[in-house]
Amino acid sequence: MTPATSFFSPVEADLRILADNLKQLVGNRHPILYAAAEHLFGAGGKRIRPAIVLLVSRSTMLEQEITPRHRRLAEITEMIHTASLVHDDVVDESDMRRGVPTVHSLFGNRIAVLAGDFLFAQSSWYLANLNNLEVVKLLSEVIMDLASGEIQQGLNRFDTNTSIETYLKKSYYKTASLIANSSKAAGLLSDVSQETAEHLYGYGRNLGLAFQIVDDILDFTSSTDTLGKPAGSDLISGNLTAPVLFALEEKPYLEVLISREFAHVGDLEQALALIEDSQGIVRSRELAAEHAKLAIEHLAVLPPSECRQALTNMTDYVLSRLY
Repeated sequence: MTPATSFFSPVEADLRILADNLKQLVGNRHPILYAAAEHLFGAGGKRIRPAIVLLVSRSTMLEQEITPRHRRLAEITEMIHTASLVHDDVVDESDMRRGVPTVHSLFGNRIAVLAGDFLFAQSSWYLANLNNLEVVKLLSEVIMDLASGEIQQGLNRFDTNTSIETYLKKSYYKTASLIANSSKAAGLLSDVSQETAEHLYGYGRNLGLAFQIVDDILDFTSSTDTLGKPAGSDLISGNLTAPVLFALEEKPYLEVLISREFAHVGDLEQALALIEDSQGIVRSRELAAEHAKLAIEHLAVLPPSECRQALTNMTDYVLSRLY
């Protein structure tokens, strides 16, 4: 087991069932889409999002077995996440994801876009069949948020006036919304109180933000092999993340380099050196740690259990990726 999946031991059997079900949910009516889905779901992802849904489900159903609806919610969560990755890779023109070729690099852009659309549509259909209007609303909002985050990122390319607040809002849309709303939805399927449901949302929101901030730090501190994509790729594409925004406060010349979109030879290398020489990475680490701490505080509402401890450990794992 990887450091991430070792936290999933209370739901390990559930995740095995989920892996088998995912391919069946897509169905084989469309051979190309089925091949794309099989490639995606076999790509060795950590399954962090469905694991969180299953851990929340079990930590709110301590006296009884989780229901088929809890399991289906975990599957829907992974389908939505995977659909968003397919579209992201097309937009970002990424050839590799998790160390394997992306759908569009294997099947072309047209099939990749349709495969992403198909997965979103399938997840929406299975969502409607849960027959819980509040849960349907929560997960439908996630799909809107994913699109909003991608649009906002596109509009803010190379914009050195982007604030940390705007960055966090985009990070919520792109990453935290799915974790927050699916955690809350799992609680609602367990009939928890509205107050507990809001705490579950708060856990997912802060964990998701910490996760995204850490990802954005790793874009500067990890090797291409570790990331499965070129290091510094966010900056090259004009996506200004926390380390850059903090560095901009200290290094005025960084703004010049970014504004001209690294047009001159050596611009990118100079920008990376300025970021490394600033407090950008350190301050980003502090911001991630702050959100991880807030996530843990929201778990106090749950009774002690192995699954609650696993949810707590998840915040440690997110931060440990930096070291």
